[in-house]
Amino acid sequence: MAIDPKKHEMPAQSPAARVKNFDEVALGYTAEIAVAEAQRCLNCKNRPCVSGCPVNVNIPDFIAKIKTGDFEGAYKVISKTSTLPAVCGRVCPQESQCESKCTLGIKYEPVGIGRLERFVADYHNENSQNSPTVPEFNGHRVAVVGSGPSGLTCAGDLARKGYKVTVYEALHTAGGVLVYGIPEFRLPKKIVEKEVETLKSLGVDIETNVVIGKTLTVDELFEDGYEAVFIGSGAGLPNFMNIPGESLKGVYSANEFLTRANLMKAYREHSDTPIMKGGKVAVVGGGNVAMDAARTALRLGAEKVYVVYRRSLAELPARREEVEHATEEGIEFRLLENPVEILGYDNPEDRRDPENGFVTGIKCVKMELGEPDERGRRRPVPVKGSEHVLNVDVVIIAIGTSPNPLIKNTTKGLEVNARGGIIVDENGLTTKRGVYSGGDAVTGAATVISAMGAGKTAAKAIDEYLSGKR
Repeated sequence: MAIDPKKHEMPAQSPAARVKNFDEVALGYTAEIAVAEAQRCLNCKNRPCVSGCPVNVNIPDFIAKIKTGDFEGAYKVISKTSTLPAVCGRVCPQESQCESKCTLGIKYEPVGIGRLERFVADYHNENSQNSPTVPEFNGHRVAVVGSGPSGLTCAGDLARKGYKVTVYEALHTAGGVLVYGIPEFRLPKKIVEKEVETLKSLGVDIETNVVIGKTLTVDELFEDGYEAVFIGSGAGLPNFMNIPGESLKGVYSANEFLTRANLMKAYREHSDTPIMKGGKVAVVGGGNVAMDAARTALRLGAEKVYVVYRRSLAELPARREEVEHATEEGIEFRLLENPVEILGYDNPEDRRDPENGFVTGIKCVKMELGEPDERGRRRPVPVKGSEHVLNVDVVIIAIGTSPNPLIKNTTKGLEVNARGGIIVDENGLTTKRGVYSGGDAVTGAATVISAMGAGKTAAKAIDEYLSGKR
C-alpha cells in the first residue's frame, strides 16, 4: 500500500468562527481518520520516535493498536508511562520531540503522533466507565508541592506503587499552568479536570489553597509525617523588560493576563473579573505563552493584536501550529522589533503623569541579527535611528518567568542557582535530604512534557529512596 506523504489534517474551527469564541480550535480526529493516519507508521525496529519522548511512551505499540481499531488497548499502552495523555496530545511540541525522530519524516511528513495520542485519550475518556484499582498502601507517605504537570505526574507514578500521596496546590483549582496558563481554546479545562479525577481515583489527595512556604513549610511537612517531598511549584514569577512605562495601567505580565482570562474566567460574558478588553494590544515575546496571550486578547474583543518579537520568524520559539493559527486569525507579527519604552498619560486632558497613567503606545526600535550568543542564536542588535511608535492601549509582557523564591527562602538547606532554579542531581534530588524537585521550579519555564519527564524521574528516585534501594 502506498504511503500518504502528508499527515492527515486536523479538523478545526474556521478562523472567522473561532476568534469569536473560546471553544477548542482543533476538533480532533475521527476514528476513520485516526486509523488512516496510523497506517502511515512504519513500525520501525529501532523505534527512534520513543527516544524523542521525555516520558518514553511506546509509540509504535499504541499506533499498532489503532491500526486494528483497538483504541482502548492503545490507551493502555500510553498510560503505562504517561499520566496526562489527553493533555500531552494537545499541548506537547511533538514536532521537535517524537515526530522529529520519525523515520517517515526523512522523506515525507512524519506520522501525526500527537494527534493520534489525543484521539486515543479522548476516546478513552468518552467511552471508558472503569475506575483504576487503588493499589495496596505500602506504608509510606509523600507530599507533592504543586499540581502542575510535574507534580501530577510524580503523584500518579507514586500512587500506582502504593504510596499515600498528598498534593498541595496554592490556587483554588488543581492543574497548575494547565488551568491558569493555557487557554480554553487550546486545552479545555474539562480535560484537565478529568485527568485530575483519574489521579484522585488512585487515592491521591489534593489540598487546594495551601501555599507551601507560607501556610506550611517544607520542614513542617516532614514534621507532619511525610517521608519525602517533591517540589513541582513551577515558575510563576513573571519577568519584565525594565523599561520606562511598565507601571502604566494597561500593562500586564502574560501570567496575570492569562490567569484572569483562564482561571478567573474573564472570557465569560457576565464575568466580574477585571481585565482590559478591546482596543489595540501589543504582546511582547515570541514563545507559546505569547501566542496564547495574543489569541486570548483577540477573543476578548481586541480590534487589533500585534506580536512584537526582536528576532526573525526563523528564531520564533513558539510551535509552528500556534504561529499558523495566530496568523490565520489576523494577528500581526512585528518581527525584528524591540520595545524600549511604554508610553502613556493619566487621562486625555492631563498628560503630566506618564508613569502612573494609561498606555497609549510603545516606542520600538528595529533590530538586525548579529553574531550568535552563547546558545547559538544570533544576537539581535538595535538599528540606529530606527525608533518608531506603535499606538496601542494594552501591552502584555511575555518574555518568560522565573521560580518564585518563597519555598527557597523558607526551607533550610535548599540551594538554588543564579536564575532561582532549585539545584538537583540527575535523579531530581535537591541539596536537602528527602526533598526532590523537577519541572519549571528547576529549569525555569519549559514544556509540559519535559516537566512530566522530571516528575517521572523524581518518582522513581523517591521510590528507590523510601524502599531502601538508594
